[in-house]
Amino acid sequence: MGVDPADEGSPAASRSARPGKDRRGTLRGAETLRWLWTQLTSMRTALVLLFALALAAIPGSLLPQKPTSPVRVREFIANNPQLGAFYDAIGVFDVYASPWFAAIYLLLFVSLVGCIVPRIGVYLRGLRAEPPRTPRNLGRLPAHLRLGSSGDSEAVLATAEQVLRERRFRVRRLDDSVSAERGYLRELGNLVFHVSLVFLLCGVAMGALFGYKGTTAVVEGQSFSNTLTQFDDFSSGGLFNPGQLVPFTVTLDSFTAKFETGPVQRGAARVFLADTTTTLDGVTTQQQLEVNHPLVLGDSVVHLVGHGYAVDVTVKDGNGDVAFSGPVILLPQDGNFLSVGVVKAPFARPERLAFEALFLPTAVDQNGVGVSVFPDALNPQLLLNIWTGPPKESTGQPENVYSLDRTGLTQVTEDGKPVRFTLVPGEMFDVPGGGSIQFNGWKRWVSLQVSSTPGLWLVFGSVLAAVAGLCLSLFVRPRRVWVKVSGDVVEVAGLDRTEGRGGLDDELQLIADGLGLAPHEPQGAGSEVSGVAAPQPTDADRDDDNADTQPADDPKPAPAEPPTSAENEGKP
Repeated sequence: MGVDPADEGSPAASRSARPGKDRRGTLRGAETLRWLWTQLTSMRTALVLLFALALAAIPGSLLPQKPTSPVRVREFIANNPQLGAFYDAIGVFDVYASPWFAAIYLLLFVSLVGCIVPRIGVYLRGLRAEPPRTPRNLGRLPAHLRLGSSGDSEAVLATAEQVLRERRFRVRRLDDSVSAERGYLRELGNLVFHVSLVFLLCGVAMGALFGYKGTTAVVEGQSFSNTLTQFDDFSSGGLFNPGQLVPFTVTLDSFTAKFETGPVQRGAARVFLADTTTTLDGVTTQQQLEVNHPLVLGDSVVHLVGHGYAVDVTVKDGNGDVAFSGPVILLPQDGNFLSVGVVKAPFARPERLAFEALFLPTAVDQNGVGVSVFPDALNPQLLLNIWTGPPKESTGQPENVYSLDRTGLTQVTEDGKPVRFTLVPGEMFDVPGGGSIQFNGWKRWVSLQVSSTPGLWLVFGSVLAAVAGLCLSLFVRPRRVWVKVSGDVVEVAGLDRTEGRGGLDDELQLIADGLGLAPHEPQGAGSEVSGVAAPQPTDADRDDDNADTQPADDPKPAPAEPPTSAENEGKP
């Protein structure tokens, strides 16, 4: 009869009742954390996270993003209310600042660091270690030569040592053999590649946290100063400080745009060139700004990203006073630069005035509808309608300069039809009820993008280092060679430490030529010059050979002594 473990006083019951003792198959808190850390820092997890990061970045390329295209984001949400609201809730309109993208990013960073640090320690120990001892049976290695020698064994080993050193091997002299190894740079290349990935992530994070990007529109003859109030749109990292902005000024002296006028690719862009005057640290410089040729001012880069037309108008109110005068930026709508915008005169009295404007650079009449047929200003016309209303109290709220808020305004009509009219440069129109607007001419405007990416140098350097490390890992061949003297027989054998590598037989032949020894007479099945096929090693033999080629400090136990050639003779 057995004892029930549940019986009080039984040994099993006392063991199960011990405090802090877990049941079989369960992990304590520390063990669970250790297991999770092991899984996170495995190379497989790092590869999965890298693939997940690439997948997570796809929405940032397919969908408009708030930092770069806020107008397109609003249009997408307006056109797709339900889907747009869902996308906005999960953060796909600002992928690179979303919590889930940051979580993948940080996990990948931790995983890479956890993978690399232990490998660096192993590599440093491998650098200090000597080449492994000579295997007992060199004939089982993939490449093997038997050479004859009538000289002193010490002289042969000394010559072998010299030849191997000349071939850039690290050499270890043993009693009756020489062990050599090379290709340590391959693992160094692997480490450099993975460390470069870590620094690459650091550089990207630095740019995301401390960088900024802003856009502004500048009309010919006007200037832009690098301050927050001068930007039309601005985005920055979480650790950005306005004090980082480099104090400089860019004046747009002129902008030249040329288009193809021939029958082939008519209207295609040919030249976009901005002549600027820049001022930095009190030094004024004349510079030209082109597409893909930005201005570098301190740690800020100024790119030319767009252009369009601005109409120069003068608006007088009902009292005959100038209510507004200057250029008004209009936004292009198509490839022929049909542009729309609003001319506002909020301080006109007794009533404020506003005009919805349509600018045609090369205007033609198609079935009673004005259109532009060429992007250059060959026949400019300005089409307008009029809105009036009582003065509006200023609230300090920002207002879109490219659209008209019609609240409190009434469209001017005649005979029940809206008043619409067309002006050419130099013409003026009298507003019914008082006031006038004159079309003085047109100017060009450019869109400038000012950005700073503090970690860009680190990203660029990391990419170069990663490529260099990848080249080392691909082209360096880690290889081990042994030269062993047994009486009048010299054995030369080698082993490649990577799969799919060729040239090992040629390497051994060059070493044999350096020793100046002739092939030994065929003896036994292990000789390559015997003309008899060598027996194919079994899996157990391969395990033995792999154990023989391990470094001396390898913690694995050495296998049993394999049978010698003499013992194999006469056996099937």
